[in-house]
Amino acid sequence: MQEVRVIGMGAVSALGVGLSATAEQLRKQNVSPHPVTRFDSTLKVPVFEVPHPGNPSRPGGNAIQWLEMAVEEALHEARLESAEARSGLRIGVCVGSTVLCQLHDLEFCAKLRTGEGIDDSTPYRNYVDASPAEWLQRKYDLSGPVLTVSNACTSSADALGIARLWLLAGQCDLAIAAGTDSLETGPLDGFHALGVCSPVPCRPFDASRAGLNLGEGAAVVVLVREDSPLLATHPSDIALCGYGKSADASHITQPLPSGDYLEKAIRDALREAEIEPSQIGFVNAHGTGTEANDRVEGQTLARIFGESLRYHSIKGLTGHTLGAAGALEFVFTALMLRSGVAVRSHGFSQLAPELTIPPLIEDTSIEAHYALSTSLAFGGSNSALIICCK
Repeated sequence: MQEVRVIGMGAVSALGVGLSATAEQLRKQNVSPHPVTRFDSTLKVPVFEVPHPGNPSRPGGNAIQWLEMAVEEALHEARLESAEARSGLRIGVCVGSTVLCQLHDLEFCAKLRTGEGIDDSTPYRNYVDASPAEWLQRKYDLSGPVLTVSNACTSSADALGIARLWLLAGQCDLAIAAGTDSLETGPLDGFHALGVCSPVPCRPFDASRAGLNLGEGAAVVVLVREDSPLLATHPSDIALCGYGKSADASHITQPLPSGDYLEKAIRDALREAEIEPSQIGFVNAHGTGTEANDRVEGQTLARIFGESLRYHSIKGLTGHTLGAAGALEFVFTALMLRSGVAVRSHGFSQLAPELTIPPLIEDTSIEAHYALSTSLAFGGSNSALIICCK
């Protein structure tokens, strides 16, 4: 199967704004959560905020702000900032988000539900204008397929997979795949009500884990087929070479205890990439720090990869960025493959008793060309991305 190659990336998260700051903080791991400052809340649980004031007053608020910052960096890296450079290209846009699709303008949603009058059309227009994929297409005047994916915490992993499928099917010449979400009242209150917000910095796969910390951010990945003429002037060392997707629908919030459908997604991605589990250098696990996710994911990864398994979670550095997580962690994984070092799993100290293989406890040299990034979501949604660097 033809590879889909990466010619540009951009990232915004608690690790920093831009790829350079992100790569530096992945190494230093000098990031810690704190109670939310972006809005008033009685909840004092720690969260990971982007180190930038944002622009909450614009349609789409900070989620669109983070997306704009990431896409500008990605287009700059791909040398496609100008309309002239993009001229004649069918450019598809696929963006994953949860908050921006459902939970951003709570005041407007409340008025709609109660039937209260709205003085003018501004709130409605702001709500519609905040659709991230359509916003991105309008801003850059792009012609190609457009889709916003709201599939809970696999949203942007699926956006990358869908963009890959578009390219392989010849639906577009180039695709912009992205994810974005911002810290908002809705998800913070909702996850707290579920009892999964940790009162302390999260500790994925640890025996003392107490839940997740929420985060925010955005990532953008510019993709082309390996036969694209753009590669003649846009050299690329990163490829998205496999995508696996499954949905077990066994529970509204928890994964299937056996992990069978997560395993199916991973094995489908490996099959599409035409590689064996032994060729995976490391796994960037979903690793939220919740009891159910870490147990199912840790056991499933051990079953697939055996004693050769090397894995970690980045959630101890960024929090769980919801719909942005898959795209952000694709970028993190690509940066680590490029550097030849998989970073330690931040916050881990003692392996949970139901697991057999610990995550990385120190930064580890990686000589392999391939890595796996997994994403799990409410409703039993499982996504797996194979990233290649060579």
